[in-house]
Amino acid sequence: MRICLVATFPPSGRQLNEYAFHIARELRRRSDVELTILADELTDCHFVTDRHGKPIELVKQTELPGFNVIRCWKFGDLANPVRLLRTIRQLKPDVVWYNLVFSTFATPENPVAAFAGLTAPALTRAAGFFTHITLHHIIEHVDVSNVAVRSERLFRMGTVLATKALLEANSVSVLLPGYYQTLLTKYSATNVLLGTHGIFAPAPCPPDFSVRGNPDQRILALGHWGTYKRLETLMQAFPLVLKKVPHARLVIGGANHHTKPGYWESVRAAQSPALPIDFLGYVPEENIPQLFQTTSVLALPYDSATGASGPAHQACEYGVPVVSARLPDFEAMAAHENMAIRFYNVGDPVDLADQLVTILRSPELERRMAEQNFAAGLEMSMTNVVHNYLRWFELNRIRKQLGTARGGPPPRRQIALDPAQPETVSSDLGIS
Repeated sequence: MRICLVATFPPSGRQLNEYAFHIARELRRRSDVELTILADELTDCHFVTDRHGKPIELVKQTELPGFNVIRCWKFGDLANPVRLLRTIRQLKPDVVWYNLVFSTFATPENPVAAFAGLTAPALTRAAGFFTHITLHHIIEHVDVSNVAVRSERLFRMGTVLATKALLEANSVSVLLPGYYQTLLTKYSATNVLLGTHGIFAPAPCPPDFSVRGNPDQRILALGHWGTYKRLETLMQAFPLVLKKVPHARLVIGGANHHTKPGYWESVRAAQSPALPIDFLGYVPEENIPQLFQTTSVLALPYDSATGASGPAHQACEYGVPVVSARLPDFEAMAAHENMAIRFYNVGDPVDLADQLVTILRSPELERRMAEQNFAAGLEMSMTNVVHNYLRWFELNRIRKQLGTARGGPPPRRQIALDPAQPETVSSDLGIS
């Protein structure tokens, strides 16, 4: 099966590049898959930072070894649909798989380019290629107060049109039950599947409690900072944590969101140098395992959600307890995937500190939450996630062949969530 994966891809630091890497790594293991990644163009170089976030070295960006990557589209470029379609026609894949958020191709400050990019899947299908989208959020579930838009009304209208354009793909998978229901009810979609975000590894890594709390109890926060992921509440909560857990240490990893340059650096500059806080900047993939294995608890200090949380799934991969802002999407994610998450009220540093202290002062609770998240990770390995996608692609290939033999394509049918309906194909992506 020849697959083109359209995505941001490392060493690009843009949103979802890590997720695409883990999909691609798993696809690369498959002898029956020929993978080409259609990725965003790179800048010439980037800064490597020290543990305090200070730039120490200018490094030229080079491709990861072992992947077939074609950098054929550019962030903010109106011509992205044409550029992608030209490359796809040359490659003639069996499947074109888009890994998207609404800002994949451009920021809301450049709405025309953003919308143009989101029409690429529809154009790909119209050109005769089977097209699937993994859509990581839908705007109906996003608090747009954290997005820089001139007119919220026009922004909402534009995103509705963009959603309808995305639904012109052969199939679209979303990763939270609420998203699935919204697309079915508001858009009357008949080609939507409920998928699994998954952990980022073929199998989760059992927690090693001997390296946690030794010598300090580390609180980790990881993300692209400055929009809906913000650090102010966590910075106010941490001194309260230190009063009750004097050996606590706060570790902040991740780059700025591309629309908020300089954000985490400004937060770092505002902190007392006496506080045990490490600002790591962007964390390379090879450093992630040690980072999580030495973490006592992961914090998700979000103001709103824009999809299933990648760091929360990484916490399941390494068996780490989670404290999260009380957001409906995250509560649904925790219930749906049996994650161990304690919730605090959004924007409340006292409540956040209380939840962190409760875990850090109770080795029994920390272990119990860690083991529950590890068990959840066992159920959603990236191997299983990708396997289920490939089953879906193969099913559609067979249906297309049968339709051609009968003189026409088979009718599209509704894809339901109801687990009492085994004939529906929602289970083909691993969740029902």
